[in-house]
Amino acid sequence: MESISMGVPIAAWPMHSDQPRNSQLVTKFLKIGLTVRHWTHRDELVTSEIVENAVRNLMDSPEGDEMRKRASELSEAVKQSVIDGGVNRAEMDSFIAHITR
Repeated sequence: MESISMGVPIAAWPMHSDQPRNSQLVTKFLKIGLTVRHWTHRDELVTSEIVENAVRNLMDSPEGDEMRKRASELSEAVKQSVIDGGVNRAEMDSFIAHITR
């Protein structure tokens, strides 16, 4: 959530729990990141070259440019949703009003 709200692309490296599903969300659906090491290969050694290639792809490639652009756009949408009049702000205000009655 922090990366998304700040507009930063994500180098996903799922290791346990909800991370495999979250990495799919980030890479396949939101398209704001890439996978350093897929969950199915979690027991394999990750070399410095693998990490370097992932970072280079994020920071210095046409695909990385697109991911950074989408991350920035998503960040703006998140920020707009929580300001006065934003949809998430309205939902939270409604919830708070309901529980404080």
